[in-house]
Amino acid sequence: MRGDLIRVLSSIEEKANELKLNGYSPDVVLMGREAYEFVKEQVKEEFGGDEELFELSGLRVRLLDELGGDAVVADSASLGFEGGGTRRIRVIR
Repeated sequence: MRGDLIRVLSSIEEKANELKLNGYSPDVVLMGREAYEFVKEQVKEEFGGDEELFELSGLRVRLLDELGGDAVVADSASLGFEGGGTRRIRVIR
């Protein structure tokens, strides 16, 4: 449904903006397999086609199975160095 896609994209953009305000440069969305499949299905319903998702809201998409139905917006340069460069969102409610 269109509302679910809008909710997810809005959440991604909101978390990216929070990171920017804290001095980070978000460049990637790490998504659990379930979250990825959910968003992919929403995009397919809205726009058609069956392409893979490589980018959402201007951020690269990468799969991380351990996240399940969640996603993490991150500044990849800060991963592993400090905890402040990431924001987690719940994709599947």
